[in-house]
Formats: sequence, C-alpha cells, structure tokens
Amino acid sequence: MFGDKISAARKQRGMTQEALAERIGVSRQALAKWESGESIPDIDRAAAAAKILGLSLEELVEGNEPEAAPQGPPKGKYLFGIADVNDKGQIVIPREARRIFNIKPGDRLVVLGDDAQGIALVKAEGFLMLAEELRKLQ
Repeated sequence: MFGDKISAARKQRGMTQEALAERIGVSRQALAKWESGESIPDIDRAAAAAKILGLSLEELVEGNEPEAAPQGPPKGKYLFGIADVNDKGQIVIPREARRIFNIKPGDRLVVLGDDAQGIALVKAEGFLMLAEELRKLQ
C-alpha cells in the first residue's frame, strides 16, 4: 500500500528512485525496498517523502491513490506521425496538422532550421508581419 503510493507519486512527478532517495537522505536501495513493500521508513523519513512529493503524511500512508499522470501530450503539443520526403525533397503535411493549423492549398510557409532543434514551418504572412514590426523597431 505505502510502497505503491510512494512509487506512483514519484513517477507522476517524473522523479527517479535515486533523485527521491537523495532528497530524503536515504539510499536508492532503501527507497526501492519501501516501494516493493520489503520495508517501511521511519516516521521522519515518511514525512520527508510526503513533503517532497507534495502529499500529506496521511495521504501517503492512508489516503487515496495519487491521481494518475495525465495521458497524451500537453495541451497545444502534437505528434502527427511520420512524413516521407520524396525524391524532389517534398513532404506532405499530415491532414490533422493542416486542419489544426488551418493550412490550405496555396498557403506559403517559411521553413526555419536550427542544428539542435530541427526544422519548423511557419505561415509566411504571420512571419512576414512580425519581421516588418521588428524592422520598424530598429
């Protein structure tokens, strides 16, 4: 019970066993034993774990299961799938991406690139309006 709750709360917050154990002041192995139910922490360490995980000690020991982590990508973030590049270097933007971003036949897109971040497509009219505003500020 306790082990499942501490494990779920830790994972929901994207923490590793090692990171949580370090913040509590115990070994990763000790935390792994708590999560597996092989042992339980003393009250001070349980209270420290609860505080780090943003829970009350009661929630961690007796309360309901922590809420499940949200499923799917964060709002406004998308994964549209894979687009193939043909022999002319052309790609087809997935239908759902065209719908969400209102990309119609004949629209012009600016292709931006960053060695570390990759390629981005931006509608030309918005990009050019921003560029003009920036030019006026100089």
